[in-house]
Amino acid sequence: MSKIKFITDSTAYIDKSFIEKNNLDIVPLSVNFEGSIEDEGFPGDFDVFFDKLSKSSDFPTTSQPPVGRFVDAFEKALEDGYEVIAITMSSKLSGTFNSANTAANLVNSSKISVIDSLTAVANLYSLIKQGIILAEKGASRKEILDAIEEQKKNMGIRLTVGSLDYLKKGGRLSTAEAAIGSLLNIKPIIGLIDGKLEALTKVRGKKKAMEKMIQDIPSNAHTISIGHIGIMDKALEYENRIRKIFPNANINIYELGPVLGSHLGPEAVGFCYLY
Repeated sequence: MSKIKFITDSTAYIDKSFIEKNNLDIVPLSVNFEGSIEDEGFPGDFDVFFDKLSKSSDFPTTSQPPVGRFVDAFEKALEDGYEVIAITMSSKLSGTFNSANTAANLVNSSKISVIDSLTAVANLYSLIKQGIILAEKGASRKEILDAIEEQKKNMGIRLTVGSLDYLKKGGRLSTAEAAIGSLLNIKPIIGLIDGKLEALTKVRGKKKAMEKMIQDIPSNAHTISIGHIGIMDKALEYENRIRKIFPNANINIYELGPVLGSHLGPEAVGFCYLY
């Protein structure tokens, strides 16, 4: 039976214990903020960054991993006798997939497969978990790739923000749109559609936004993840609400990190789901 090494990027926001237990490799994106460039960290390490972000007039920029980081990860895995499955965040959100794909072509091995997840955060994490479970059951690399491609057709993300300021700073909203939206307490509901973030609708108030996002979750969802930035108390409230509606689903809470969180800002919240 062949050994398979799974490699992903830092926007899956996988906790360190799971990484160590399952021998994962994480190739990090980086954040340029207040004059320093640092690799994105792991869940549990994000509070300092977001505290600084909330007090800073600077706006972070983010960068995909260099091709060489993936080359190193691929070559090490092959040297250790593994086949490789690399799953990255959506190619429509970042150049990370292109970096991984370029690296695979440079290494030029038939034992490397690179998948564009067309998603991010908890859904990317879920695809990694699915692959690991199948590998433990003895599935071949092709069988795992086929299963992941099938699951990609049945997943989605809905999210909203605590403040419109960060969408404005990132150029997704004009100053006038942000000012009017803030005045009227408008909350945009953003979806990940075909791998790209799209504004789906706008509602007034966080409560209505939450209800609309919950309504968008398919009734047959089997995995629902509640992502947040610095609002664990609210995330627990949403978890209780969702458990009543989806009693048979696997529901969990996770932290969003700096790369995606820079563009959303503190108190952002989102739901990832697989069905």
